[in-house]
Amino acid sequence: MSLEGERVLLRVYLRYADRAPFAPTHERIVRAARRAGLAGATVLQGVLGTGSHGVLKPSAWSLVEHAPVIVEIVDVGDRILGFVGGAMDELMEGGMATLERAHVMMYRHRPSDPPPTSPPPALGLGALLKPLSTLPALQTRDHMKVNENGVLLRVFVGDSDRFEGKPLYEAVVQKVRELGLAGATVLRGVEGFGANSVVHRATMLEYSTDLPIVVEIVDTEEKVKLLLPHLEAMVGEGMITMEYVVVLMYRHDAGASA
Repeated sequence: MSLEGERVLLRVYLRYADRAPFAPTHERIVRAARRAGLAGATVLQGVLGTGSHGVLKPSAWSLVEHAPVIVEIVDVGDRILGFVGGAMDELMEGGMATLERAHVMMYRHRPSDPPPTSPPPALGLGALLKPLSTLPALQTRDHMKVNENGVLLRVFVGDSDRFEGKPLYEAVVQKVRELGLAGATVLRGVEGFGANSVVHRATMLEYSTDLPIVVEIVDTEEKVKLLLPHLEAMVGEGMITMEYVVVLMYRHDAGASA
């Protein structure tokens, strides 16, 4: 079954030091997701956070890392719910998880895989749903502009992926800048697996050269559509998801409004 279409994003919020019972919980969740045949998982490590254990942040003086981590898994709803009620339920001793919409626009395997029997459809945004209708109406200010026609694009690739001789994530950011989009943020994961089902991780003794990378791009629907043909040509393996969002733009510098 193709992964493209309306799917569910599971986010699991943990501490790097959480154990279930002997290995880090986030590592066991990734491995359980792989055994369950889920489409992929990405572990993102935070630099600061707070929760039931107080303030969480990395420390150079501690043997136990207390920084926050997030495990992100995207798949069809039934498979996500089965995982949450099964393997994940046995591993979770604390933390928090959320479920939200993730419209998968692209899910590509490595180029060595057999080509599909039919040409894939052109890359395009998903249908506009109306969960944003529950958000309160926002009053604009002189330094704040509200745009309800925003799109959050998330591009999942590997650290070793290249495009025209440079890291793929750098090429994507450069293309975002060339097209005049609002901006892009690159997030580096510490562990994960994707379409080829190979687990990559970073430890003190073993440093993978293909750690997961997530590029987040937010702009209007019209601007994001300009980027889609370029992503279709650039991303040979990975996943792209999108969500409609309300964008708040702040400009305290009068000269920046132009």
